[in-house]
Amino acid sequence: MNPFIFTSGNLLADRRAEYAEMLLENGEFAAAAGLMGEALELAPDWIAGHYRHGEMLAEAGEIAAAVDAWRTVLRLDREDRLGAALKLELHGALDGLEAAPSAFVETLFDQYAETFDASLVDKLGYRVPQLLEEALLRLGRDNFAHAVDLGCGTGLMGERLRSRVSFLEGLDISAEMLKRAGGKHIYDRLERADLAALSTLPRRADLVTAADVFMYLGALERLFATAGASLAPGALFVFSVEHHAGPEAMVLRASRRYAHSEPHLRAALAEAGFEPVLLEKAVIRMDRGEPIEGLIVVAERTGAARKLGDAALVPGAKQRPRAH
Repeated sequence: MNPFIFTSGNLLADRRAEYAEMLLENGEFAAAAGLMGEALELAPDWIAGHYRHGEMLAEAGEIAAAVDAWRTVLRLDREDRLGAALKLELHGALDGLEAAPSAFVETLFDQYAETFDASLVDKLGYRVPQLLEEALLRLGRDNFAHAVDLGCGTGLMGERLRSRVSFLEGLDISAEMLKRAGGKHIYDRLERADLAALSTLPRRADLVTAADVFMYLGALERLFATAGASLAPGALFVFSVEHHAGPEAMVLRASRRYAHSEPHLRAALAEAGFEPVLLEKAVIRMDRGEPIEGLIVVAERTGAARKLGDAALVPGAKQRPRAH
């Protein structure tokens, strides 16, 4: 995301910011941060300017000043549409966040909607919908009565599911993404929804998918519990995550996406009444020229799920975030 799609409203401040970007591209980090600071003197309430100033300061090695800049962003925009809280967590100034702010995810994908398909598929080699479809076919599951596509975006997963599903609905937080999906005439029903606050799923659904979604949701226990409490035995829960091989349940990466460990996923699924029938590693896309390894998961609803109100008791769940 480029924060400078939001201008300051001050022509001189915008011009200085543009020069700062040029200095940054040339590797003159301290000079870029200094000039950006001058721009902010002319436009002190410019949210995107403070966010970008923090990035420039971080590049210059001035981490404490960068943290102050991102805290200013949060003071000016409590919804955190630019994801400053994630920057703070990455730099050790905030802990316990465990999810990308909903307003950040919405803003990110509203901006991204117009070029989403071309950027993700053509430039980044995104292949999660293909991998999830292939996983289902290998298991002999190719016909469903009612599917729910979580974080449906522009409908890349829906395109793979349409011929195999009698009734297909998609949920997404981004209104712009839903417009794109609607224009493809893939889904029988589309609804704007924040997955972080989702409290139920249709019990009649026999397939729930989430392609490249959970890296923004972060902590998964509550959504898994919602799925477990809503779906009938035999229903499939099919999704991808970025793979994290370390001892932590999940980590926030510099990309501001969360990666999850396999043991944590297995434990969280079991707590919610699901059994993985397929769980394997795969390259899910490229990022900055490097392959991103993910986990492709097909889980079946089997045993009893814990009550939704008990989700906070799942091992590894944390409380409200704390700023340092």
